Amino acid sequence: MGQNAIRLCSAPSWMVMALAACGSEPPARGPFTLGAAQPPAAQSAAQFKTIDLHPSGFTVSEASGSGAGQQTGRGSGPATGSWTHALLWSGTADSLVDLNPSGFTVSEASGTGDGQQVGWGLGPATGSWTHALLWSDTAESVVDLNPSGFTFSQASGSGDGQQTGFGSGPATDGWRHALLWSGTAESVVDLNPSGFTNSEASGIGGGQQAGFGSGPATGGWRHALLWSGTAESVVDLNPSGFTVSEASGTGDGQQVGWGSGPSTGGWSHALLWSGKADSAVDLHEFLGPDFTGSVAFGIDSGGNIVGYAWGPATKGARHAFLWQPAEQKPNPNVRLTDCSFSTAVPANCEPWFGDYNGGFATNDIFYFAWGDGRDGDPDSFAGGLILR
Repeated sequence: MGQNAIRLCSAPSWMVMALAACGSEPPARGPFTLGAAQPPAAQSAAQFKTIDLHPSGFTVSEASGSGAGQQTGRGSGPATGSWTHALLWSGTADSLVDLNPSGFTVSEASGTGDGQQVGWGLGPATGSWTHALLWSDTAESVVDLNPSGFTFSQASGSGDGQQTGFGSGPATDGWRHALLWSGTAESVVDLNPSGFTNSEASGIGGGQQAGFGSGPATGGWRHALLWSGTAESVVDLNPSGFTVSEASGTGDGQQVGWGSGPSTGGWSHALLWSGKADSAVDLHEFLGPDFTGSVAFGIDSGGNIVGYAWGPATKGARHAFLWQPAEQKPNPNVRLTDCSFSTAVPANCEPWFGDYNGGFATNDIFYFAWGDGRDGDPDSFAGGLILR
């Protein structure tokens, strides 16, 4: 490549933001970005506003899923006869829709995507067994996803017109199996791979499903798993140095979750994968030194990762955290060849395709630009090198 070269670092960087509840003591600040200072807490907080989704007539409410401008969760109070009901919001408390269907006593909505909501419910309609449920914005739209041969099921993820979850019953000899639906109970696909006795699927996106499983193939340990629609497509994401791991979210070819083992001193660490075990990035390294554990739950199309962390910095309490990809800054005037040029490249320049005169990297691609004047007509070019 010539006398001068760039050392490319393909490991991405993240800026970590604490999303602790108002009034709680802020966690200790640390070297949250590689090679950069952590922005002040006031600047982080200014990027968010809070909306109280708690509806009238409810004593307790919780939100657990978000997508396409909607939020899902559960709540109970006088309005529900104190039973827990699946709830759907569209950004405000007044937008509440009670998703609890007729014939169900208890229900919960855990995920939403593509205008559909998933969760579970039980009551007279199910013989008091827990059944996976699918809604399309109303209680009346409910679809019971519980497949034939299963007595128990739950759905936790929705996207791409499909739903993920798990179930058990005679069809599984009582073991929990990861399941994938396409809108009906009859469409179910059992994702439990060969060599596994137990598995669950939770995240879905981009034609992939994320979860975990255990069995003889893992020595009985729980391993993070990635599927692409079939049991045979499974990829074991458990990284070297980790004994236990789980994947909980997936999108745009990346997966998030957590793992623990000798590499973490036995503590849970938030992890990011790009489709295979050896691609794992330990997100805990971007937290300050006063954090002992962390977990990642979801990732969006912008690469933003949500989860929580705890340790001395939080007095042991769990604090919500957001990992944001750190801004990649251009690195101009990078020399990669053994000669210089202005607008024309001498014919004896090695290599003969011109001199890189600029470059910068994102998480996935190294971009470069160069000029080539060998034909007497100087031209400028740009390209990209995929790093993974």
